[in-house]
Amino acid sequence: METALTRLVGVRHPLVQTGMGWVSGPRLVSASADAGALGILASATMTLDRLRDAVREVKSRTDQPFGVNLRADAQDAGDRVRILIDEGVRVASFALAPSPELIAELKAAGVVVIPSVGARRHAEKVAAWGADAVIVQGGEGGGHTGEVATTVLLPQVVDAVRIPVVAAGGFHDGRGLVAALAYGAAGVAMGTRFLLTSDSTVPDAVKARYLAATVRDVAVTRAVDGLPHRMLRTELVEALEHAGRTRALLQAVRRAAGFRELSGLTWRQLVRDGLAMKHGKDLTWSQVLLAANTPMLLRAAMVDGRTDLGVMAAGQVAGVIDDLPSCAELVERIMKEAEEVRERLSASP
Repeated sequence: METALTRLVGVRHPLVQTGMGWVSGPRLVSASADAGALGILASATMTLDRLRDAVREVKSRTDQPFGVNLRADAQDAGDRVRILIDEGVRVASFALAPSPELIAELKAAGVVVIPSVGARRHAEKVAAWGADAVIVQGGEGGGHTGEVATTVLLPQVVDAVRIPVVAAGGFHDGRGLVAALAYGAAGVAMGTRFLLTSDSTVPDAVKARYLAATVRDVAVTRAVDGLPHRMLRTELVEALEHAGRTRALLQAVRRAAGFRELSGLTWRQLVRDGLAMKHGKDLTWSQVLLAANTPMLLRAAMVDGRTDLGVMAAGQVAGVIDDLPSCAELVERIMKEAEEVRERLSASP
């Protein structure tokens, strides 16, 4: 199925496996790429050396195109961009809008730039700055998310920009792919659906928690870092929502210390990252620290398997997913179903 996305990045199918912290590592990314989708390596939780090693590991596992997701507001974003360029990575994706300078540097080196956005005005901004495509995530998507549903946001963005638009938030099968194409998208991006595959390194106990969830078990909360965050409702989320400011601050400091040691950041850098997230938002100091070290909360679940101590970002589709196929099986199934849906629609009187 050829679309503007497949032509732009050189993949066989208009599917993107999104960059999920602690989840989208070399194994999942290479499996997604081999299946014909665009695998995206999550780098925000990696040191510079680990990022370079991870890129090389993906390249040793597959000869298919893949990308790396970056935090545009990270202090070392420029260093990470240079690693992508040096290592010949095909695509750079961003969770926040990259600066015009970063976009220009990447494009000059032949790297395709695909930021993720949650609003039409943000899509218009990055398109004007030279982005090659954009992923637009509706409110159904996991992690930090907005309030506008994909079915409303997607056509707005498609009508507003002249670059390929990839739809995210609420997709998990071939029917969704066809629906997104009907809205004018060039493909779909999925996180939770790829997390719940046999190629994902997420511990089995955590996958079981996702599979057991209903759509009502996937909620949006501001308790973790002060920002709207879609995740599974767990004991930790309940505790944070009911914790007083003093208790929340103590928990934040303890977790920030763990993330600082893991990431190699100084306390000054950690607080500065938190303040960057606080800018323009009414956050408490505990939320500033939690915003800066949310990766530790994700790591507790996604790496250590502690569903009681970590947070589990999740799209609403977690409530309708009930199996763990391989990436190859998943992609084949989605594309087969999409073709069947298109044939059925074209045959309708």
